[in-house]
Amino acid sequence: MNIKITLGIALALSTTLFTQASAQNKSGYSSLFDGKTLKGWKILAGTANYEVQNGAIVGTTVSGSGNTFLVTEKEYGDYVLELDVKIDDVGNNAGVQIRSHYDAAGNGGKGKVYGKQFEIDPSDRKWTGGIYDEGRREWLYPLELNAKAKHAFKIGQYNHIKMECIGNDVKTWVNGVATAYVVDTLDRTGFIALQVHAVYKGEIAGEKVYFKNIQIKTKNIVPQQFAKNIYVTNLQPNTLNAYEQQDGWKLLFDGKTSKGWRSVRNMTFPTKGWDTENGYLTIQGAPDKSSQIGDDIITEEKYGPMDLSFDFKLSEVANGGLKYFTTLSQGTTGSPLGLEYQVLDDDKHPDAKAGRDGNRKLGSLYDLIPATKQARFTKRIGQWNTARIVIYPNNHVEHYLNGMKVLEYDRGGKEYKEAVALSKFKNDANFGEAKEGYILLQDHGCRVNFRNMKLKRL
Repeated sequence: MNIKITLGIALALSTTLFTQASAQNKSGYSSLFDGKTLKGWKILAGTANYEVQNGAIVGTTVSGSGNTFLVTEKEYGDYVLELDVKIDDVGNNAGVQIRSHYDAAGNGGKGKVYGKQFEIDPSDRKWTGGIYDEGRREWLYPLELNAKAKHAFKIGQYNHIKMECIGNDVKTWVNGVATAYVVDTLDRTGFIALQVHAVYKGEIAGEKVYFKNIQIKTKNIVPQQFAKNIYVTNLQPNTLNAYEQQDGWKLLFDGKTSKGWRSVRNMTFPTKGWDTENGYLTIQGAPDKSSQIGDDIITEEKYGPMDLSFDFKLSEVANGGLKYFTTLSQGTTGSPLGLEYQVLDDDKHPDAKAGRDGNRKLGSLYDLIPATKQARFTKRIGQWNTARIVIYPNNHVEHYLNGMKVLEYDRGGKEYKEAVALSKFKNDANFGEAKEGYILLQDHGCRVNFRNMKLKRL
């Protein structure tokens, strides 16, 4: 065989394959990057460097700059965006802005980009594909909410990432793995941007992030099926979207009425102390913030293993709580027994200093197991926090606060029994080990708002 012909065929094949892999648009998609120049893009809010190398946009971190963004000159509404991205170092960080905006006066006149971001995070926490709200609300979907997707991103090689923005729904994928799902109420249009992260004290400048094959589809978009059993951050109050409904979620509060709830004392909802105004289920609180005026309320149904989440907003010096696996075994005297997700003003309520090792603070399993939480993931008094409790069929339990896991334990296990033996429940036989129970909201005499209460039986 003629060697020259063979080499020529091989070269032609390799060129064709490379062109197909790196330049050819998917059906219905158009390119946002021509592979040669930064035409159609502009740099905002920082001084990091962006340049084109070997068919990729390469962003390089620099000292003395905040986050820097390479921004599309056009804005987009509904779309599917796909691209390939590579990071070589676990100490680096980047992102892709979704339907975002620019405030030229922000950051002291340096300019501020704000809006939802597809996180690119090769660090040990492995949150690539999570959704962050840059310059505004911060984390909307830490990947602790979908931990099984943490290992989809690979360091040192190109990864295919995808984000789908249709209406209020934003979904993300990493190398084909479904990672995050947010239903939002903000930003139906905005620009797309590539982020190079700031260099903080102790970090080294010169880190690089590579982007290529940036393609977008804006017409005839059909939502891609999302993997089942993935938690949705739904920021539309007291609603479930079609995915959540098909996945088995139910609202515990319809946003308008007390349907599904009753007093622990009788079969009706309290006539005072509680209201359902403004889309909130609210314990109004007593003037002295200590005496009950409406009684605890419980669900009409009992529940066993479940995934439960709810939003709550505390007033100053407030004390409240949600109990699960609640029983009425002791009748109607005192507050019924149950496992309690503590809802508390840690800074000003005295109960935060009681108990043992902080096990009466916000997010804790009350008087049993303390929550381990970061200040940045705890919202201030008067702001909405999101709690999540997952009770698996094998009795493993997890507490979350604003997307972060703050504790876990095995109900009925050795460590759990040891904690019970040291608690105020030590004389209650088999405390917290019922097969099922009511969900209870406490009246501690303090004003607390609840909303977005949803549950899925496991």
